[in-house]
Amino acid sequence: MGLFTYTVAGGALILIGGWEALISASESLNKTPSSSPPPQDTNKPAPKTMSFSSTVTFLLISVISVLFIFNSVISLSDAVRSKDNTGLVLQLEVITIAVLFLLYSLLGIFTYTISSFRFPLKLHNLIYAFAFGEEFLLFYSQSKDPSGIENRYYDLILVPIAICMFSTVLELKSPKSSYPRLGRGIGLVLQGMWTLQMGCSFYSNLITSGCALHEKSRGNYTIKCKGHPEYHRGRAIATLQFNCHLALLITLGIGLYSVFCKKYGINREYTRYKPLGDVGEMQFDNRSQFTLDTDDEDDGDEIRSVEMQKTIVSAPQIAVNGNGSHG
Repeated sequence: MGLFTYTVAGGALILIGGWEALISASESLNKTPSSSPPPQDTNKPAPKTMSFSSTVTFLLISVISVLFIFNSVISLSDAVRSKDNTGLVLQLEVITIAVLFLLYSLLGIFTYTISSFRFPLKLHNLIYAFAFGEEFLLFYSQSKDPSGIENRYYDLILVPIAICMFSTVLELKSPKSSYPRLGRGIGLVLQGMWTLQMGCSFYSNLITSGCALHEKSRGNYTIKCKGHPEYHRGRAIATLQFNCHLALLITLGIGLYSVFCKKYGINREYTRYKPLGDVGEMQFDNRSQFTLDTDDEDDGDEIRSVEMQKTIVSAPQIAVNGNGSHG
């Protein structure tokens, strides 16, 4: 049951993140460089001409949020039967985070489907950022057993969550830009990939030998190892697995980027530049003209000074010659 839960959660995150990344990438490549949209008030509700892609994103987020709430309720009841207070509190935190994501998705659906519904765009994105922040704190503080290998997996999942949170905060400042949504989509994909890896590692033999899963309740478990060698080897394997997922994501991203560039072309705004030769020649001409003018003035001053020296020197010579003739 645990492996199935992690598989569904990871697959849903990959689907949502991949969809958002592809849509935002296509929008950024389709933008014309000459078009400069007028400044708009970001506090106003978003236009009703929202594309079909955003509606699909909100629907996917709402579905996965409902599934998380349903799974947490089952784990909550199991924690009550097992008298596991830690598991009870943990599932309450998960339900709270899932409710925030559900609220964000429902507000988005209502905003773009009901014409009479108005909700500020900045406040809408702020709810999304707050939900990612709560998720970050959940995994950051989830150290039930300091000797458990699962803590290393929780530390590594903080990376994609931080990417999603940071991208959402950037979207608060630039809501019309597609790059924050692209970064959030990449973060969601990485989070989904790592969620799949956690499920496979916790509930299969893809973890180091000498370590086993111990459950107190359905949602409260730890992975204990026999000794320190197995513990350090398990942490090293987790880091290696995360690096492999990151390398796979970068490889897929580069491949998809080349496909998009071939289909849509490269934005000419990035290739526009002024030839350095023209600017250099203009600056060189100005400098050379200034230098020539200065040299002419210096030459004139030198010629005048030389003539004055000749006059001063020749005057005594005439006087001396005159005195000699008189003598």
